[in-house]
Amino acid sequence: QAQLVESGGGLVQTGGSLRLSCAASGGTFSSYGMAWFRQAPGKEREFVAALSRSGGRTDYADPVKGRFAISRDNTKNTVYLQMNSLKPEDTAVYYCAARRTAAVGYRQQYEYNYWGQGTQVTVSS
Repeated sequence: QAQLVESGGGLVQTGGSLRLSCAASGGTFSSYGMAWFRQAPGKEREFVAALSRSGGRTDYADPVKGRFAISRDNTKNTVYLQMNSLKPEDTAVYYCAARRTAAVGYRQQYEYNYWGQGTQVTVSS
């Protein structure tokens, strides 16, 4: 059973950057496909990005493509989300999620087995 803890959120101005981290414990991290989701106030939680177990394949939602980058370090049991050129519409609570098998191609919440508690990202205009 994996436990996930996100960090790195905060307040940033439009056009700025943040890097989120998600540290995993329990289970075998390298066997999990990993993803990031986000939930803005009053909206449904939505898919942001996914990463294969090896880190070699990625999948991005259209609104973040070209601005965000997901990566992982299996030696540190950590997945990252580098967010550049941030916009006010990126404001949300960001959640890390793990899936026991592949994650690339899986964009629905119910397809993920483990979740972190979330970290707030606020982009001011």
